[in-house]
Amino acid sequence: MQTAVQLYSFRDLDWDLHRLLDRVADTGVDAVEFAGFPDTTVGAVADTMDRLGLAAAGLHTPYEQIEDDFGECVSAAELVDADAVVVPYLDETHFESESAVSRTARHLSDLAVVLEGHDVDLWYHNHEHEFVDVPGTDRTAFECLADWALDVQLELDVGWAVAAGEDPVALLEEYGDQIPAVHLKDVLVDSAAERGGRPVELGSGDVPVEKCARAARQADVDWLIYEHDAPSDPLASLEHAGSVLSTVN
Repeated sequence: MQTAVQLYSFRDLDWDLHRLLDRVADTGVDAVEFAGFPDTTVGAVADTMDRLGLAAAGLHTPYEQIEDDFGECVSAAELVDADAVVVPYLDETHFESESAVSRTARHLSDLAVVLEGHDVDLWYHNHEHEFVDVPGTDRTAFECLADWALDVQLELDVGWAVAAGEDPVALLEEYGDQIPAVHLKDVLVDSAAERGGRPVELGSGDVPVEKCARAARQADVDWLIYEHDAPSDPLASLEHAGSVLSTVN
């Protein structure tokens, strides 16, 4: 597997993107996953990545932005040589009923087919609310989406899965052939609540990090991507990311 960090994790650093890429390269990871290109151009970022020898694991891009600025989105993927555009979030209304999940699967599939014509894959990144039970079925919305949107690949966020009470290893065993990338994130689950978790550094929460990495490897997952939603010290978190990824990969 190749390793990467999701740059959204370090959004609170008062650094420009080029300086951040320099520091990421020092950690020894293979790639970055983008969450926009603030205060710079995609072309300039591509030049920096070439200089540093960094690859692009994918581009997190809101669904509406992919639709509204389709040509720009494809061009950005081509410039940084990313094989995938990732829908990072759809709200709860997209998964609240069987018909809602069906519509969501159809819309994502249609977009995936169009992107495939430009040699770009579409991935969907889960949060916690995709693991709700779908009324009228015996499955969760995540399971329905996986079954009904076969043109869409899944970026499994193991932290959100654990926060929802799911077993991420079992998900990798069941859906591994649809999962090209795993977001390796840790959470501390609130034992007094049925669902929910607080983001923490890898290895200090309730996510079985090494088991997830092993299951990802066995499933032939391409990318192992570090993410932390709210690091108290982003630079220390970045150094920790490089250390953990080199250990578990």
